[in-house]
Amino acid sequence: MKILNKFFAIFGLVIGLFAFINPAAAQEAPDALIKRISQEVLEAAKTDKDIQSGNMKRVLELVENKVLPHVDFQRMTALAAGRYWRQATPEQQKQLTNEFRTLLIYTYSGAITQIRDQKLEFKPMRADPSDTEVEVRSQVLQPRGGDPIQLNYRLAKEASGWKIYDVNVLGAWLVETYKGNFASEISKGGIDGLIKTLTEKNKRLAASAGKNGKTS
Repeated sequence: MKILNKFFAIFGLVIGLFAFINPAAAQEAPDALIKRISQEVLEAAKTDKDIQSGNMKRVLELVENKVLPHVDFQRMTALAAGRYWRQATPEQQKQLTNEFRTLLIYTYSGAITQIRDQKLEFKPMRADPSDTEVEVRSQVLQPRGGDPIQLNYRLAKEASGWKIYDVNVLGAWLVETYKGNFASEISKGGIDGLIKTLTEKNKRLAASAGKNGKTS
């Protein structure tokens, strides 16, 4: 559980790095897109006093409006559900995707306020122009030294542009991290049991976010 919590906290930083995506960048090369976005968001996180003060309403608005259009949550959910995804009805798939999407929003939004003086270093992307799926590799450099944090992204090219469907932090892919949790819940209560568990957790997270929210 401690490892998962650490994973969640670091991935929160990852999500924060995508907070100010410009729709005009949809056709950029995936590595160029992530580089530009990251620099813009790092700068914004340093100057936005609402985010730094822990204003969850402001953070959630940023995630909802700027991040989510560039993440393929349905694919991410299907990969996390594994073989159980094909066993789910279309309605169950929709509910599961919505709840997983909400869980990620609440789980990682709080960590955006942790962004201060981190810097990003990108590695050359190994891909052909014709590739429709790529991996962008980078690492987070800590302001006070310490080991760099590995940070890789899997993106797929869709009609609307490149979209993120998985992230690797410290050698662990997000989808694989959740896959075991999903399988465990499904084995106990089926797809509906997993949906119920996620729904209940999201209600608790929503209540907590409401307590921490502030009006600007």
